[in-house]
Amino acid sequence: MNRSRKRLNLHDILEVRHLTDTSFIIRFEKNDLEFTAGQHVCVGPPNGIHTREYSIYSAVNDPFIEILVKEVQNGLITPVLKGLKAGDSVVVEEPVGYFGLNNTEKFNKKYLFIATGTGISPFHCMVKSNPGLDYKIVHGVRTAEEGYEREEYEKGKYTLCSSRDTSGDYAGRLTNYLQDLKIDEELEVYLCGNCNMIHDAYDILENKGVPNDRIHAEVYF
Repeated sequence: MNRSRKRLNLHDILEVRHLTDTSFIIRFEKNDLEFTAGQHVCVGPPNGIHTREYSIYSAVNDPFIEILVKEVQNGLITPVLKGLKAGDSVVVEEPVGYFGLNNTEKFNKKYLFIATGTGISPFHCMVKSNPGLDYKIVHGVRTAEEGYEREEYEKGKYTLCSSRDTSGDYAGRLTNYLQDLKIDEELEVYLCGNCNMIHDAYDILENKGVPNDRIHAEVYF
């Protein structure tokens, strides 16, 4: 990469994978960026005027970085990102954030990862970055096609809750599934998704006896 591109934080796109009509994954050069699983980057079109936060989807040791994007109609950024292809570039800012696992204890704990929509991203990164992690994922979506690359998770460790069709593992809202789920009070629970889900899930978890210090949350808007 030449110096002028480095100053602009431009990263070449290596691949774009379209998962649904509105959801896609952008893979771009890692360059010198280092991050921990659960952190996010601000990414935007190559003009550099606007960026948006995206949790990193790919694993820490991958030789590239991936983000999972859902198009927002009439948005400033996502429609432009959707039109990009391999060979184009994006502006990428330094990874930031504190939503992550305790590295000294992560293989001595059991985890419940709860996500809605593209909130699955940090959990995909955590799982792929830590082979052998003891986890289960509950993913709430509207239709089963939004169970993004769910075949990548270990069998029996991923539950898809689809609220608008019956093609998921559970037909209904994620919060309804949690109401009926037996939850070990010793679990470390991580939440990522829209604020309404997080608020409702907090109440459910507290009612089930999960202490506040075992619940960790990151809000997607």
